[in-house]
Amino acid sequence: MNAKQDIYSKLKGGLVVSCQALPDEPLFREEGGVMPLMAKAAAEAGACGIRANSVRDILQIKEVVDLPIIGIIKKQYEGCPQHITVTMKEVDELVVCGVDIIAFDCTDRIRPDGRTPYEFVKAIKEKHKDVLLMADISTFDEAKIAVEAGVDFVGTTLSGYTGVQQATEPDFNLVKELSSNLDTIVIAEGRIHSPEQAKQMMEYGADIVVVGGAITRPAEITRRFMKIINKHT
Repeated sequence: MNAKQDIYSKLKGGLVVSCQALPDEPLFREEGGVMPLMAKAAAEAGACGIRANSVRDILQIKEVVDLPIIGIIKKQYEGCPQHITVTMKEVDELVVCGVDIIAFDCTDRIRPDGRTPYEFVKAIKEKHKDVLLMADISTFDEAKIAVEAGVDFVGTTLSGYTGVQQATEPDFNLVKELSSNLDTIVIAEGRIHSPEQAKQMMEYGADIVVVGGAITRPAEITRRFMKIINKHT
């Protein structure tokens, strides 16, 4: 069994919990320490993997859980709308800290180095031939290009986040289209707010489901409750 098969066997049919907190969020601490607790709780509840942001959080999480980690580094570059593992610098840092899968923005938006998504994937694979890549895409066409370039997993992470108007519901149709038409491992991610929606993603053909805000962002969860409550008061 090769590395990809080994990781996939651990993730297939399971729930990956995204444990992240950005500087403007209540659970963010400069010294870290919070996301490892989130990851530990997720692991104890049966999660099959963790998605985490930043070298600091990834290293701290690796100390407390023995699960595959999908690693990202969020960083904004001037004039570039992308922010998820945008350049080779972030890829190199994730390789060094030993994540199992590197996720990156694979949409067709402008990249700081001018590379197309296809060229970026090829450059990563040439420099780090054994790395496993997850393409965060927003459309079927982006996924198709990513698969042709050689990514190992395709995630619907950015569906609804690259246009003028953001979507509010999970993109079930995109998951169904990907699973029906592409020979790749499909990861459903984005706006999955309930166990029922996660199950539906599996029924639509997702191999793995990633849930973040509905589990690990209490402020976001509270806002959803308040939105409904305020409608009836």
